[in-house]
Amino acid sequence: MATPSEVKGKLTFAVTLMVSATLCISVLLMVVALVTGLWFREIDNGEIFKLISPAFQTIVGGFIGLLAGVKLSHDDNLK
Repeated sequence: MATPSEVKGKLTFAVTLMVSATLCISVLLMVVALVTGLWFREIDNGEIFKLISPAFQTIVGGFIGLLAGVKLSHDDNLK
């Protein structure tokens, strides 16, 4: 039977993997939206950057903070 620390380690790994995958998918979709918006003549390029930049920064910052929190809390419990 697995010890609680092994279960917590596996759970931390699974959460980290899911968060990383979600971050990658979000960043890729935002880049696709940016590139698509840049190629359409009907859309003003300056407006694309105004709309996507804050969302991009928020998503990346939030996910990196979450990953750091998960990893730091896991490392504290190992000692």
